[in-house]
Amino acid sequence: MQSGEDAQALRKILDFIRLGSVLLLLIHFYSVCHPAFQSWKLQAGAVDKIIYNLTQHVPLMNGNIKPKLLVLLPLIVSLVGTKGRKNEKLNAKSIIYNIAIGLLLFFISNILLLLEMNEAVAVFYISVTSIGYLLILSGGAKVSRLLHTKLSGDIFNDYNESFPQEERKIENEYTVNLPTEYTYRGKIRKGWINLQIFRGCLLSGTPGAGKSFWVVRNFITQLTAKQFCFFLYDYKYPDLTRILYNHYLKHVDKYPVKPNFYVINFDDLSKSHRCNVLYPETMLDLTDATESSRTLMLSLNKDWIKKSGDFFVESSINFVTALFWFLRQYEGGKYCSLPHAIELAQVDYNELFPVLSLEDSISVLINPFISAFLRNAAEQLEGQIASAKIGLARLSSPSLYWVLSGSDFTLDINNPGHPKYVAVGNNPAKQATYGAVLSLYVERLHKLINKKNQLPCTLIYDEYPTIFASVDLISVGRSNKISVLVGVQDMSQLVRDYGKEQAEVIVNICGNIISGQVLGESAKSISERIGKINQERESLSINSSDTSLSKSTQLDSALPISRISNLSSGEFVGTVADTPQQPVKNKAFYCRIINDIEAIRQEEAAYKDIPKIRDIDQETVIANYYQIKKDIKSIIETEMKKIKSTQEFNEITKKNTKPKRSSVSR
Repeated sequence: MQSGEDAQALRKILDFIRLGSVLLLLIHFYSVCHPAFQSWKLQAGAVDKIIYNLTQHVPLMNGNIKPKLLVLLPLIVSLVGTKGRKNEKLNAKSIIYNIAIGLLLFFISNILLLLEMNEAVAVFYISVTSIGYLLILSGGAKVSRLLHTKLSGDIFNDYNESFPQEERKIENEYTVNLPTEYTYRGKIRKGWINLQIFRGCLLSGTPGAGKSFWVVRNFITQLTAKQFCFFLYDYKYPDLTRILYNHYLKHVDKYPVKPNFYVINFDDLSKSHRCNVLYPETMLDLTDATESSRTLMLSLNKDWIKKSGDFFVESSINFVTALFWFLRQYEGGKYCSLPHAIELAQVDYNELFPVLSLEDSISVLINPFISAFLRNAAEQLEGQIASAKIGLARLSSPSLYWVLSGSDFTLDINNPGHPKYVAVGNNPAKQATYGAVLSLYVERLHKLINKKNQLPCTLIYDEYPTIFASVDLISVGRSNKISVLVGVQDMSQLVRDYGKEQAEVIVNICGNIISGQVLGESAKSISERIGKINQERESLSINSSDTSLSKSTQLDSALPISRISNLSSGEFVGTVADTPQQPVKNKAFYCRIINDIEAIRQEEAAYKDIPKIRDIDQETVIANYYQIKKDIKSIIETEMKKIKSTQEFNEITKKNTKPKRSSVSR
């Protein structure tokens, strides 16, 4: 129908057909209730003759059922042709009820015809049949007004925001495989997250998102079974360390060379090994001292990360580098440890600089300080060194000195001859102090393990922003079989503690991204990384004369920011990296990771506690603390005796008096 005239003509035709249906119904009433019409004196001879002829010569007019079927036929034809205004409030159930009740009344009224026909029976029969007819008419008229498309059925767009995910378990000796459950097109399906661990893994999620339970635990259980060496940074020690230790006990006998398990714990010294982070045999040249100094200073003063190249920042780093390298060279590194360096930094300038000048290899580093000292530029000198001394002084602790001055093991965890499991524990209440020392452990570890022909190893960092470490190992460690799992709560933590540029590098060089619930820019970044998919769109327009429904497809975010921001615990989104040997087509995932909670509960009930390593009392720890101070005092006294006899020292002392200590606002 392309014109108003045609539509009007169609309506007239349908009205005429419906009128015919009503006329046939009236003829039926007149025929079966004729005695009543006679008593009402409503009969007419001509009408009687016409109806008699119809009932005798038209088969469908005979009986009681056939005429009613004949009445319904034009009614149905008229209703089929009706085009009513759509009403989204109508539902099919009410329409079906109307029609069903109408048909029941329309036909069940025939029971009344079994009675003797009189006025009362006629009125009751006509009423019941008419009500049934009107209900059929009412329900049938609404069929064309029923809106078959329910646009509001999926108010959160769950159906469209689902996509195919990897359902194969792609496993090799260097993968971690996480079983999953996901929904696609309204159906729950099983899948797998297949992580190629040497491509780097970034794990993010707000507190309670389930990072440790659903992901880190699987890393530990699967990689211990595959005979990896381990380094674990346990921020909330001993939660993860306990898991690692018990799986170490479970698989330790499977290794070709049995690895040892070591723990660094500054709070309970009886359960902590001792490790000299500046172990002289591992500090081969001045660059090693420089990197260690930079890591320590930047972790003690995290705002310096954003001030790279600043005069005072670089001066402090050079000063600490000189201390480290002097101790490394002095008597073959006998006193080369962080506690000795801390104590050496506190020595008076009149004695410190002459002693440091004995080592020619650090002359370039200390010349600016000696120059300021000789010119009596006390304020400049304090400005260059004070921040380093103050930061190092925060580490002056008997328990720290005890752990850092011993050498129970070295950090080359992937050494084929001496494989190791190393767990280092932090304490959220002492994060600023412990984090700096642990950052130095991490920096030295990175240098020692990134070599050819070593065993495969994995580094797991819980709450990575609480330490400072170089990110280079994530990008270059793959060829040396080094796996890195970086755990963060939110990307904004990385930006705060590492600076925007460094944070972007960490995020972008990780091939595998696993994210629980995150908000803001973190959710936006994850959404953009997963990308877009084709989604169906429907548009409905209803007016007084017509209804228009259009369907289309368009590219839209597979997982919008709002969905990532509302994930439940155990639900994760992200993407995985693959290899040429085992390509993965469906790299993105949005799923729930499946863990056997009851089996884990039973397993944890049988866990053994981390063993006691040694019996140690506070007197021993304090004695070690003062012995380190005595060592530095002995070095200074011994060397000063040699220096005081030289002509150069006598000339310096004539030119200078002891500089007045002062501080410079940084």
